Amino acid sequence: MQKLSSSIENIKESYEIVVIGSGYGGSITASRLSRAGKEVCILERGNEISAGQYPNTMPEIIESSQAHTEHEDFGDSNAMFDYYLHKGMSVLVGCGLGGTSLINANVSIKPDSRVFDDQAWPKELRNEWKDPKSLLNKGYELAEKMLRPSKLPNDINLDKIDGLHTSAEATNKKFYRTNINVNFDIDGTNVFGIDQKPCNMCGDCCSGCNNLAKNTLLMNYLPDAINHGAQIFTQASVKYLEKKDKKWLVHFEVTGSDAQLFHSSGSFIEADFVILSAGTLGSTEILLRSREKGLSISSKIGHFFSGNGDALGFAFNSDRKINGVGFGSHKPKKPPHTAGPCITSIIDIRDTEDVNEGIIIEDCVIPGGGGGVLPELLGASAALVGVDEVKNDNWIKRLLRWWKEIVSILWGPHTGAIKNTQTYLVMGHDKSSGHLELVNNRLNIDYPGAGRQPSLKE
Repeated sequence: MQKLSSSIENIKESYEIVVIGSGYGGSITASRLSRAGKEVCILERGNEISAGQYPNTMPEIIESSQAHTEHEDFGDSNAMFDYYLHKGMSVLVGCGLGGTSLINANVSIKPDSRVFDDQAWPKELRNEWKDPKSLLNKGYELAEKMLRPSKLPNDINLDKIDGLHTSAEATNKKFYRTNINVNFDIDGTNVFGIDQKPCNMCGDCCSGCNNLAKNTLLMNYLPDAINHGAQIFTQASVKYLEKKDKKWLVHFEVTGSDAQLFHSSGSFIEADFVILSAGTLGSTEILLRSREKGLSISSKIGHFFSGNGDALGFAFNSDRKINGVGFGSHKPKKPPHTAGPCITSIIDIRDTEDVNEGIIIEDCVIPGGGGGVLPELLGASAALVGVDEVKNDNWIKRLLRWWKEIVSILWGPHTGAIKNTQTYLVMGHDKSSGHLELVNNRLNIDYPGAGRQPSLKE
């Protein structure tokens, strides 16, 4: 696969525009500004990871993980899985060229139009949503052309889709296959000059696609920016911003293998304009640190943090086959008895009277590299905090369910209880009452009662 980033040795002292972060916000901005003829530099703190380099075993996943608490940092600062472990809420973000698009769950759904009726949005944005020809709605159309979301073809069925459909019928809720940013047809070079392959149904979307099928930002917006003259530099962790005269100074630290090229921790480049798009956590951390360094910005930075009402759930050891675990280093099976891409169908419960009570329930796939821990982890969780929904159970059925748990422990997550486990991703609303702050020069998340939001109650 074509390498997009340049060596940090080639970075210039000054640029017209510096974009911090290469996730959706940064990549889209860099693409559009480069197309407009602007001189653009993209700084990404993580590595550029190519297909074939993503982790597909448990040791590789551990090696590709970093974690932060209020007091300590663990792991390689460039590792792809970036965990923030705090009281009330923990967050996983992607660290690498392409940001969290590398490890997200593919789904591409427009929000409920009533979301934009909230008075928290600027009046101009509320009016934009209501006009079909507005710039906002044109932006959705352009994003669809670039990301190419599509549904899993109807001639491909999966056990996990049938499982979610059964749940929808039992509750009389709306069910359908949804658009995801996964390629099912291109076998060759795409319009951005990047090689792609059709999805092989392995189910390892959330640990990085080694099959060139996932439409991450490495497949579209980032190469588009490069094709129009942008420069990308990885392993450049921005610490803070400074305004000096009419120029911005972007202070960064070079990490990883290129660290020896910059012996000073005071490296910086100049910019006429800075686009801060390092994600909710990264951008806030940079702004908070910049304020400590003297930059005049709002005192509200870090307040009203939202986790989007996201939640993860499991129907453990059910009475039907789900096959909801990816295959990692093993060859995937053929449909319907394979995992398939993460999120292929949803139960849509957004038609509530109060928009804030609406939720979407999606089928999820656990990456194969991490599947080995599931039998013990979910078995223990079910015993300690699980809710038994089985009615009219007798001792024979209980014995069979117990035996399936043993089978998974002995022969792995593609057998027994885990083979019959449906994983759910739930998207809803929260009260946006979280608070981000710097503690010991580290970002700290304070969100009391995050798991007791109304949309997440039983």
